[in-house]
Amino acid sequence: MGKYTYQKLSALIIIGFLSFLIVKNPLSDAYVEKLRSDAMTVSSVKDALLIEIEEKSAQYEVPPQDAKIDRVWKKMPGYNGLKVDIDASYDKMKEDGVFDEKKLIFKQVSPKVHLEDLPPAPIYRGHPDKPMIALTINVAWGNEYLSSILATLKKHNVQATFFLEGRWAKENPDLVKMIDEGGHEIGNHSYSHPDMKTLSNDRTKKELVDTNEIIRATTGKTPALFAPPSGSYHNKTIEIANDMNMKTIMWTVDTIDWRDPPVSTLLNRVLKQMHNGAIILAHPTRSTDASLEKLLTEINEKGYKIGTVSNLLDEKRLNYRTSESGS
Repeated sequence: MGKYTYQKLSALIIIGFLSFLIVKNPLSDAYVEKLRSDAMTVSSVKDALLIEIEEKSAQYEVPPQDAKIDRVWKKMPGYNGLKVDIDASYDKMKEDGVFDEKKLIFKQVSPKVHLEDLPPAPIYRGHPDKPMIALTINVAWGNEYLSSILATLKKHNVQATFFLEGRWAKENPDLVKMIDEGGHEIGNHSYSHPDMKTLSNDRTKKELVDTNEIIRATTGKTPALFAPPSGSYHNKTIEIANDMNMKTIMWTVDTIDWRDPPVSTLLNRVLKQMHNGAIILAHPTRSTDASLEKLLTEINEKGYKIGTVSNLLDEKRLNYRTSESGS
């Protein structure tokens, strides 16, 4: 055996012996065991937390509510339910490793029946569990107050629904564009402000078609909502609007601003009737212009969100924790 071969063999023997000692070293055994134990502990904590979230999630769930035809309020929107997002909730709690209901994250569950599934009927209000109101402003006159009203809405970051008479819209395209550019929703308020319940079917359709064409030509948008003048309609009015893909909108709170009431009277009348899902009826009048600043502030302080009619009728819930909001 050559010298080089002997040295190589000796080196292999030494390496093998050292490897044996390392593997059999009690300190190494203890270290490996600790790693194994720690991994099992982390796994058991994770499993226990997930199990607890899964077991408790049912008590925090809220079932969705279907849209329906109410005996009093006619057509009413549904409202999404809530379900615990288990994975997102676990991610929020895993650092502490303990269950904390304040860190639960939710996702919405859609109802099975929607407004579009129901037969034609007027809509007077939003869902009674939704802490939101819609401000509607019917416009057939009152140009002198519109700019001020729009400025107040912008100041409070509020979008309202403006129902425009077609004849007025045709004569005031710049104001129509100003309303649209303010982010407000625009609906149909007939063409000539007639008593809709007295009209023939053909005349009813013409009132709606002519108004839609003017609004579309001015804004590029076709109204999805119709508010009959003075709230007057018959069943065929609703059906014709529905055939044109428009919901017929009424109201639950009337400012009666056309009587030019003092600010205190208008505010008292509206605020004492405030409720979840309310639709407020107003016009571009001196009283509404003078009251709007205080009215928006008071409604906000009462905890209501203010939006358009379409926002109000949306099934989406307000004020719940999502993974995006983190609140």
